[in-house]
Amino acid sequence: MRGLRKPSVRRPPILHLLSATAILSLFVFALRSSFPAAGNQRIPKINRRDLRILSGFQSTVQQCVANRGLGLTAQIIDHCNLVLKFPEGTNSTWYNAQFKIFEPLEYKYDVCEAILLWEQYRNMTTVLTREYLDARPDGWVEYAPKRIAQLGTDKCYNKTLCEEHLNVLLPAKPPFHPRQFRTCAVVGNSGDLLKTEFGEEIDSHDAVIRDNEAPVNEKYAKYVGLKRDFRLVVRGAARNMVPILNGSDDEVLIIKSLTHKSINDMIKKIPNPVYLFQGIVLRRGAKGTGMKSIELALSMCDIVDIYGFTVDPGYTEWTRYFSTPRKGHNPLQGRAYYQLLECLGVIRIHSPMRAERKQDWSDIPSRAAISIAHSAAVRLKKSQDDQSNNMGQFRNCKVWGNSGAYGSGPVSGSPDMSNVRKNSNYNKWEVMPYKKLRKAARDQYTQMERVSMYKMDGNKLDDLVCVRHSLKPQE
Repeated sequence: MRGLRKPSVRRPPILHLLSATAILSLFVFALRSSFPAAGNQRIPKINRRDLRILSGFQSTVQQCVANRGLGLTAQIIDHCNLVLKFPEGTNSTWYNAQFKIFEPLEYKYDVCEAILLWEQYRNMTTVLTREYLDARPDGWVEYAPKRIAQLGTDKCYNKTLCEEHLNVLLPAKPPFHPRQFRTCAVVGNSGDLLKTEFGEEIDSHDAVIRDNEAPVNEKYAKYVGLKRDFRLVVRGAARNMVPILNGSDDEVLIIKSLTHKSINDMIKKIPNPVYLFQGIVLRRGAKGTGMKSIELALSMCDIVDIYGFTVDPGYTEWTRYFSTPRKGHNPLQGRAYYQLLECLGVIRIHSPMRAERKQDWSDIPSRAAISIAHSAAVRLKKSQDDQSNNMGQFRNCKVWGNSGAYGSGPVSGSPDMSNVRKNSNYNKWEVMPYKKLRKAARDQYTQMERVSMYKMDGNKLDDLVCVRHSLKPQE
């Protein structure tokens, strides 16, 4: 008799599914463990409140461009990006031979990045100093030689070699300070200046910054004014400054790029203060001495007004107010970028077409609105970069150094200076008593905890050299 077969026990389908799921989960876990970088990649989160703040700020910028752009319009892409567009029919006459294209009629900008960049300049030092070279890694060995033309070597293993070339224009500490002036006028060289008599208005500013060989005399006084405080010059123009200065002993010369023997020989004979510019190189937007002058102004001034930058539509040639017309270009890119800067509260534009209407700055974002948007942009960048440490206003300081008190240290100069220079007041900015600074500048110095901030290289936002002055400023 056959034995009875045991009935087969069928496993419920649900158990099969659970087993398969468990096996698959173990497999995925093992796979992720093998590739931790890929498996643990963090997706940045955008705070909804910050998103609303930045989107609202974009709308304010868009409206500002519509009101002030003389035909320019802004198209919003997202909470950070927008495109500035010129109207159809705009004459693009500048031809880029490298890329074989005419200048385009629209330009994309990252407003969040722009806010971070330009608001940072309000706390920056834009003059090369001894404390910067001391604090920067290999500052004297590798960086100092880059600021000296025709040195004959690319490294200064012997510090004395570079000092011999730089001492005559190298202050120990920053001669100028954030918020030192309330209002500053940056005066370009455009022939448009002859269309409007801005002279008295320019001279009413606390400080006036001019470029290169621009003459200042009675012939042009009603157009460009007579006040002269700072002049940013390229190396070629620096050699010819004696006739341009024409007895203006207090006008500060700031050389944009490099110094060399012939410039130093000139410096030793004149009574004027002379320094080297220390700042970033913008790789997009408007370029040239005019943009560097704005950077310089923003590092010293609360309000920056620009004149003579040819930002009105319709011109077809490039001119200077002191030279004959010549065939040139139509820099639409520069005009778009300057308009963006105005609508970010960085500058205020003055031009012939704008002079015909009553200037009303109410459509430019307020300082309070810019501050709120800046804070949101900081938090956004922090989340994108996965920054775990927040050092507040010093979050971008990658290199730290220490220095003495305000006003301490050697002043610029050299033993072989002429009697004209030795007996002049060329170093007045370096020895100015702390109590003579504008109150807003003293308050800013205290708020910054006696720290000077310098750009290191390139166009990055997070590579600052920060130098703390260890003692309280001398009264």
